[in-house]
Amino acid sequence: MNNLPFWKSKTLAEMTAPEWESLCDGCGLCCLNKIEEWDSGDIYFTSVSCKLLDGQSCRCSSYGNRWDFVPDCVQLTKENVPDIAWLPPTCGYRLINEGRDLYWWHPLVSGDPETVHAAGISARGRTISETEIDIEDLEDYVVDWPLTVGEAKDEEEEEA
Repeated sequence: MNNLPFWKSKTLAEMTAPEWESLCDGCGLCCLNKIEEWDSGDIYFTSVSCKLLDGQSCRCSSYGNRWDFVPDCVQLTKENVPDIAWLPPTCGYRLINEGRDLYWWHPLVSGDPETVHAAGISARGRTISETEIDIEDLEDYVVDWPLTVGEAKDEEEEEA
């Protein structure tokens, strides 16, 4: 009998729809606007969030109907996760795809959806909605914290 949690015993492709959805840790980082340099393909995160991101819960305020409001919203699928280079390094989908485990603060591990925020991983309190800025000024909001939020946590786990 296999007593391992599903994210340790299944690949992304083997997961059920509810298992798949539960991999989202609720950090909100994927809902930040990004800038891609056309010539290099480099991607830069900004602190500007999608208009549908609830800044407190870090969840989409209209998840089921998001394409009605944001037609270019990227849906993560079992097929495209390996090809999405901008997924944050702490993203559960990315971690499982890379054969790594979820962090202690992930709600599936901790049992509490607030631990992602308490650990300082999420976008909570760090963003401004795209409705509040001139989109021409987006480059003024480039930040690196979405790519570094897990670094201190990685170092702590290595030292333990």
